[in-house]
Amino acid sequence: MSGENYRRRLRALLRLAGVARAADLSIFERAFVHESYAKERGGGSNERMEFLGDSVLGCITAGWLFERFSDEPEGLLTLRKAAIVNDAQLAQTARRLGFGDLARLGAGMRTAGGKDNTSVLADAFEAFVAALYLRFGLEKALRFVISQHVDQLDHSTDALLDAKTRLQHYTQEHLAATPVYRETSRGTPQRPAFKSRVSVKGKILGRGEGASKKAAQQAAAQAALRSIAGDVELSKAAGR
Repeated sequence: MSGENYRRRLRALLRLAGVARAADLSIFERAFVHESYAKERGGGSNERMEFLGDSVLGCITAGWLFERFSDEPEGLLTLRKAAIVNDAQLAQTARRLGFGDLARLGAGMRTAGGKDNTSVLADAFEAFVAALYLRFGLEKALRFVISQHVDQLDHSTDALLDAKTRLQHYTQEHLAATPVYRETSRGTPQRPAFKSRVSVKGKILGRGEGASKKAAQQAAAQAALRSIAGDVELSKAAGR
């Protein structure tokens, strides 16, 4: 993509945040520079901006959830926040907005399909949010995040409680681990029945039953989510 076409795309993104004009686009160009590109070409990457953007994104999301779900307990809000800011969701929004075409990647990363890599896209999204914050303040960053990301997601209870996905997002973000499921069959071919238990770092967090392995795993994951939400509430209460 030529330099002028590239800048045109950046300006189109900025309009989504309510920015009509931006004379200096350098900070937004930096938001799309992956470390692999920086190592090959020299200069800085978007890593520091990604760090800041993660916090800005978390603040915006927490504020939105606090207002939108005013009667929900802190534990459930914590789970909702993780559902909004996890890499998979951020990358999905980044794909829709064409971030992959804007990403500056090293040759190896580009060959390996980096323009569609979930981590690369999520990092670029966070870095772009940071650029908005640094250049135009919290209001523009908030407008972009809410209108282009948060408002586009399904916030129904059913979507939130896709238990296995929710549990995996939470444990990877907060515990740096992936849930492990173990199943046993206790039914017959005519009437199958399964039990499942899910553990993280060797600790069993939930158990569930169902007519299939998938159903049993979902039940176990849901039990684990309820346990985590309760633990968050107890921990906060103890802290007070």
